[in-house]
Amino acid sequence: MKRLFPILLLLILGACRRQYDVRVPDTTWAEFNAPGTQRLEAATYARLQGIYTINSGNSRFGNNAVMRWSYDAAGADTTYYLSIFCEKDVTWFLLQGRRQDSVILLNGYWRRMAGTDTGPARLTVGRATGGSLLLGSDSLQPGAVVINGVYGEPGAPIQEAVQFSRQRPLPARELEVVVHRGGGQSADLLPASENSAEIIPYASLFGATGIEIDVRMTRDGVPILYHDATLSERLIVKNGMVGPVENYTYAQLSALVRLIRNNERIPTLREALDVVVRRTPLRFVWLDTKFNGSLQPIRDLQAEFGQRAAALGKPLEIVIGIPDRDVLSNFLALPGYNAIPSVVELDPADAATVNARIWAPRWTLGLQNAEVTAVQAQGRRAFVWTLDQGQNIDLFLREGHFNGILTNYPTEVAYHSYVQP
Repeated sequence: MKRLFPILLLLILGACRRQYDVRVPDTTWAEFNAPGTQRLEAATYARLQGIYTINSGNSRFGNNAVMRWSYDAAGADTTYYLSIFCEKDVTWFLLQGRRQDSVILLNGYWRRMAGTDTGPARLTVGRATGGSLLLGSDSLQPGAVVINGVYGEPGAPIQEAVQFSRQRPLPARELEVVVHRGGGQSADLLPASENSAEIIPYASLFGATGIEIDVRMTRDGVPILYHDATLSERLIVKNGMVGPVENYTYAQLSALVRLIRNNERIPTLREALDVVVRRTPLRFVWLDTKFNGSLQPIRDLQAEFGQRAAALGKPLEIVIGIPDRDVLSNFLALPGYNAIPSVVELDPADAATVNARIWAPRWTLGLQNAEVTAVQAQGRRAFVWTLDQGQNIDLFLREGHFNGILTNYPTEVAYHSYVQP
């Protein structure tokens, strides 16, 4: 019996372990879809962009916010969104807009990434507080646009007041904000699983200009998106399948494996790049190579989707990641390797050897301003990974010279980037 006690204790603790989850709140708002309301046009979303002060709701959202618009072009329909990136606790809003004459309605939800808090949000721009201005073309003076609204705390009525006041337009920024794993980690309980086709449209809504996706190869040579080397309950719904991903064919993975957040399928790299090109404004894709083998299959897809984007007039850069010496050797085996867009995580000398477009050291090595400047003098860019903490993001933006930042929290990077002087 004594030998059984530790086992029983573990079973009891496992059964009692709290399961955390976050789901998109109910955003039903009768006034938003009332007769006579119209969809908000893209031009109005664009005019809503800017740096705002937060006049109420500060304890939840902080003192300042960045508003930025984006879209998801799914099928024949394009849905526009206004995202709000707040100063406090990596908190963001995701909103859609309609209007009733000159009154603008913004409906959606907020989410605190430093935890699991979320709730609905209903915002309004009155005719006299900026609605008419936003629907026109006159210049917007500081304080001319005031957004009032209410939001709901978790499990509470929608009654907490929040107010935003526009102070200035968004500054032009060349920084590449690249989000990890297609849009963020499954562990952060996002609306879709990491490395899924479904998470990719969220990347630009979260403030990213590009994505990093993890590429592995199936037993039958199909490039897919998956981070870990093996199937595990960290990323997939429990189904009895275990072991290395490369032991399975794509047909087996597609039929039998579902991702942890919403039972999504593991996508092929082709499916993921198709989403980027057809549905998003993303301009950069980093293919993080997670296998040791021929890179020709992903090189072929890189070239194909680069051409497809160009035919649509869409700016898009797709780079093959070189994270280690094995992948470097495989890259050097590609015909014309020195003309293939790549990003190298090794030494600057290795970036020069393959004529990489980007050198990408990890953030723990520090600012490395001298090395970054030297790489840039060669006509390359420098990205840093993986930068998540607000104080570190702020430091690298203020004192560093990197051209891009890879992060799990693009809302945080976008906020700090836009509010920099």
